[in-house]
Amino acid sequence: MGSMFRSEEVALVQLFLPTAAAYACVSQLGELGLVEFRDLNASVSAFQRRFVVDVRRCEELEKTFTFLQEEVRQAGLTLPLPEGALPAPLPRDLLRIQEETDRLAQELRDVRGNRQALRAQLHQLQLHSAVLGQGHGPSLAASHTDGPLERTPLLQSSGGPHQDLRVNFVAGAVEPHKAAALERLLWRACHGFLIASFRDAEQQLEGPVTGEPATWVTFLISYWGEQIGQKIRKITDCFHCHVFPFVEQEEARRAALQQLQQQSQELREVLGETEHFLSQVLGRVQRLLPPWQVQIRKMKAVYLALNQCSVSTTHKCLIAEAWCATRDLPTLQQALQGSSSEAGVSAVVHRIPCRDMPPTLIRTNRFTASFQGIVDAYGVGRYQEVNPAPYTIITFPFLFAVMFGDVGHGLLMFLFALAMVLAENRPAVKTARNEIWRTFFEGRYLLLLMGLFSVYTGFIYNECFSCATAVFPSGWSVAAMANQSGWSDAFLAQQPLLSLDPNVTGVFLGPYPFGIDPVWSLAVNHLSFLNSFKMKMSVILGVTHMTFGVVLGVFNHMHFGQWHRLLLETLPELVFLLGLFGYLVFLVAYKWLRVTAASAASAPSILIHFINMFLFSSSPTNRPLFSGQEVVQPTLVVLALAMVPVLLLGTPLFLHREHRRCHSRRRQQPDKDTAGLLDLPDTSLASQGSDEEKAGCPGDQAEAEFVVSEVFMHQAIHTIEFCLGCISNTASYLRLWALSLAHAQLSQVLWAMVMRAGLSLGGEMGVAAVVLVPVFAAFAVMTVAILLVMEGLSAFLHALRLHWVEFQNKFYSGTGYKLSPFTFAVEGE
Repeated sequence: MGSMFRSEEVALVQLFLPTAAAYACVSQLGELGLVEFRDLNASVSAFQRRFVVDVRRCEELEKTFTFLQEEVRQAGLTLPLPEGALPAPLPRDLLRIQEETDRLAQELRDVRGNRQALRAQLHQLQLHSAVLGQGHGPSLAASHTDGPLERTPLLQSSGGPHQDLRVNFVAGAVEPHKAAALERLLWRACHGFLIASFRDAEQQLEGPVTGEPATWVTFLISYWGEQIGQKIRKITDCFHCHVFPFVEQEEARRAALQQLQQQSQELREVLGETEHFLSQVLGRVQRLLPPWQVQIRKMKAVYLALNQCSVSTTHKCLIAEAWCATRDLPTLQQALQGSSSEAGVSAVVHRIPCRDMPPTLIRTNRFTASFQGIVDAYGVGRYQEVNPAPYTIITFPFLFAVMFGDVGHGLLMFLFALAMVLAENRPAVKTARNEIWRTFFEGRYLLLLMGLFSVYTGFIYNECFSCATAVFPSGWSVAAMANQSGWSDAFLAQQPLLSLDPNVTGVFLGPYPFGIDPVWSLAVNHLSFLNSFKMKMSVILGVTHMTFGVVLGVFNHMHFGQWHRLLLETLPELVFLLGLFGYLVFLVAYKWLRVTAASAASAPSILIHFINMFLFSSSPTNRPLFSGQEVVQPTLVVLALAMVPVLLLGTPLFLHREHRRCHSRRRQQPDKDTAGLLDLPDTSLASQGSDEEKAGCPGDQAEAEFVVSEVFMHQAIHTIEFCLGCISNTASYLRLWALSLAHAQLSQVLWAMVMRAGLSLGGEMGVAAVVLVPVFAAFAVMTVAILLVMEGLSAFLHALRLHWVEFQNKFYSGTGYKLSPFTFAVEGE
């Protein structure tokens, strides 16, 4: 865990991979996750690279995998997680996987199409059976068949002008929501020339596409006249009705119905076999698809990494450049030798010098990952910069607890986080897909410490669900006040409120052993006392936190060899910060220690003194806290203001002088070999300072990059940001007091509105046992929903803001980038 305090040393290495073993070497590096490849073909289009054909084949396979996965999902099945470690397949196995995948996809398409056709045919037979099996009134004509529609004589007459008049029939089924419109349109279009009968089908039929049961409406239309028949057929076609042949004779219909039922039974058997075969195909897909997805994803990643390599002039090896942690170089060499041994030629790796800033590598575990994530949210630290994550492990939960201090609420949060920690190795917990749950689970150790620290600050505030607890005897005695102050019965009857005077002997027995005395919860000035205490505590914590951030910057300057920054930046920053706001902390502590109860009434105001300090004046009604205060305060202000020009001009002038001195030295020694920089074991540290630090670097590149105006502008922004930030950020730390007060008052209001009101109502009605359960239920729900979730989230965000004050503005630049190793680590593997 040494890398937690400072990022690990990272080196730039060059890999020579034999062409025959390049795929195996990169595949092994992906399994280990040791290096981050650099793109040596940045100027080459992605469509012109060496392995673009292989990448396209993998992408085509992924499209087929998506189709198979969607088919499995539509069938209501799920793909299991792949078991075991699956290496990237060999290139020759790609053709086998592609053939089997295409065959499975084609089988699924064929079986799906056949099943759809069988379902549609079965649906037509069922609709036809429903039309024939449901009567539509008495016989309308005699039997006679003429063409596709049944035509029967309407009148049995041997002669006359209407002897050739026949009645025709149209029978079918229509969807229920179209039946009314169809009937109206038929009546209006063929008024007086048809008889229509509409009835709901007795049984619901499954849709051929959706498979959901639906009710159909059967109809029977009798008409006469060929033109009327053409209108009816056009109207039924427009409404997408299913029209079937209809015979009027009962026996013929019964025979046709039996034949339809027999055909339906045969179709069901065929459809069952089709479903069985489909389930077999889907079973093979379930078994083969998960490992194939992992393997093809790995293969595609290998080819994408190989596309970043350049080809040697002899075309016998690939050349790659990669970032790798120095401690992992032996492992990298062994992995390459083992992967290239079968090819007969061993891969070679060696370090090369580089002037670019290496990536930042900080190894974390399940405990430190959430805290490192908080720090990285502000920006990744520069290479070899001090990492604030170890300090965040303590400061972040503590600042949160200052705003969320309550024993009961902190205990609930602690138990919730403890349950997640104890169940973290269960597969159901680790594979949960809920986004909110994943957020809580990934920060379980952070929540654990936040709850634990909240319990601690809750004991300091002496609050448990907004109620004070008397763990130790109170340090205030009412008996001594009654005995020595002459409280009589008449006095007690006339005074609704009584005051305890600590100047009376025996009233104040001493400070409470731990936290705030519970007697303050009974006092009318309880809120005033807590406001004063928490406000001053917030200022003390804020100034301490900011000073700690400035001090951490010392380790950065020492590590990068920027010794001038200690004198020209760190020292003026400390003088400015401590001379103004450190003095305020001193006044608070001095007043706490020197002012006694006897002189509390005439104690001077710290706020008035601090205002007079900047106005260079004094107040006759506000006496000094200590002798010589009138001289100390103006001196501190003048000294702090004098540090502003030092911060503004010190570093730029020093760098400008160093740049001119280096430039004159190079002109005096023109024949000096400047290539010695490549002989350094690791020259990447030369560029780890800010941009203006390149003024002191040797070489023409540093000379070209040094611009005086940019250095002055950068330093001016830093100076303004620091000076104004000291003022605004000190006020920002007052949110510790504000959020703590809001949490306490909201908890007290919730207790009074729910618990006290509910229990008192139950006692008055004599049903306390009945009221107790809903009252406690309401209190628990509101506590979790309002205080734990809403107030906890608010305190969490404010704690994030306060850490930005310390880290982002003082010593943590956040201008680096993470080392992203080439790895095959995927979810579910």
